[in-house]
Amino acid sequence: MNDIRNTPSVSAQSLADAPWRTSTRSQTSNCVEVAPLATGPSAVALRDSKDRGGAVLLFNRAGWLGFLTGAKKGQFDLN
Repeated sequence: MNDIRNTPSVSAQSLADAPWRTSTRSQTSNCVEVAPLATGPSAVALRDSKDRGGAVLLFNRAGWLGFLTGAKKGQFDLN
């Protein structure tokens, strides 16, 4: 089960100048892009690389580290 709750979403346009990065392991278009944020309560922005104009999820530092830990442990695997 996903333990990330109340993750705010913003429009992609408001973060157009963010330093977006795609994983070097990305071999298809089914990836996400991550941008560290310098200001505000959120530390990291996350978006779908196939829909760069779509919604952006914002994570505070603790939420992002929790997400990374869960992903590494397979918590979000579909199978």
